[in-house]
Amino acid sequence: MLYPTELHALLFFNFFKENLNIPNLANLINVCIKKIFLNKLKIKNFRNHKSFEIDLKEQRTIVLGCNGIGKSNLLESVEFLSQLKSNRALSDKDLIENDSDMALISGQIDFRDDLKLNLFRKGPKRIYVNESILKKQSEIKHYIRSVCFCSNDIDIVRSEPNYRRIWIDKVVSQLEPVYLDLISRFNRLLKQRSHFWRSESYLNNQHPDIIESFDVQMSIISTRIFRRRRRALLKIKPYVEYWHNHLSKSKEQIDIKYLSGIQNISPEEEAEEIISKKIEEQLSKQRSMEALTGKCNFGPHRDDIEFLINNISVRKYGSSGQQRTFILALKMAELDLLTKTLNVPPILILDDVLAELDITRQSLLLNAVGKDSQCFISATHLDKFNRSFIGSSQMIHL
Repeated sequence: MLYPTELHALLFFNFFKENLNIPNLANLINVCIKKIFLNKLKIKNFRNHKSFEIDLKEQRTIVLGCNGIGKSNLLESVEFLSQLKSNRALSDKDLIENDSDMALISGQIDFRDDLKLNLFRKGPKRIYVNESILKKQSEIKHYIRSVCFCSNDIDIVRSEPNYRRIWIDKVVSQLEPVYLDLISRFNRLLKQRSHFWRSESYLNNQHPDIIESFDVQMSIISTRIFRRRRRALLKIKPYVEYWHNHLSKSKEQIDIKYLSGIQNISPEEEAEEIISKKIEEQLSKQRSMEALTGKCNFGPHRDDIEFLINNISVRKYGSSGQQRTFILALKMAELDLLTKTLNVPPILILDDVLAELDITRQSLLLNAVGKDSQCFISATHLDKFNRSFIGSSQMIHL
């Protein structure tokens, strides 16, 4: 049985096939029906892959192979193309194959836009769209977005605050690409501020107005980061609640709280001027301690996010099962939020996560993926997939 959208697409195809000569029309119809956004992928000298190229023809792609063969590296290339960051590398240079000076990732989007990303051992990465270099790298988000879920993501719930800050920053940057520039500007200011405390200007008591200038600039950018993070958490929370109830089949109450160092601010307060002034005051108060240590201990780089089930911290007291359920709910919520907000589902990347879930949650996850989003899944065996899932998936054997 054909659904209405499929029937309309086929009628459209048959009409134009008989009346017009349009190249790639069959491919375009395929995109309409199957929702394939990344049509081609090519990598060179990326991790352990000297050269790899593939045309993607199905909405779901299973990358199959033994441990250590490069499955995660292949999925990482899709993540890096869409997010310009990897959750597995400290530096972009770590992604370049050992004997090479340059790596390449390229992809075709909707048979229309060709993306190319060059990584160099010396110098910054370069990004091209249809052979034109992107002046602002954050603009890549206008062409491709993704949600990546890997086995290490359990650290978002279980480990140090830095993992949660990285997670929320990824979510916000997908909703608002300009956010990447805010984070970059804040990190530069933080580095310059730290350098100032060790500089001759400070040691000789010259230019005392410099630190005042730092406080003003950091308070403005910190406010914009804070407000965007908090808004994103408020937006994603209903989706997390839905998925947590769906996955756990329970009536547990979940909550998500943004833990900021900003004092005396209500959860609803949004006025930028008020928040900025409070941040500036607190930066000034901690200045004497900062001068001794050279480290700024107040700001968005020190904030945290708390995940709660029935008002109990999931990180501190949640069982292993509760923690795995919560992170899975977070990732599926992220996918839903981006889809509803942007009206275009991001690519879903599932890297070696099935082994971390019990049979019930494996089934729930596999039933949910690939319905609206293009999906990449890595696995060592096919025993966790049913015959129908395998039959409607493209296989990549490494």
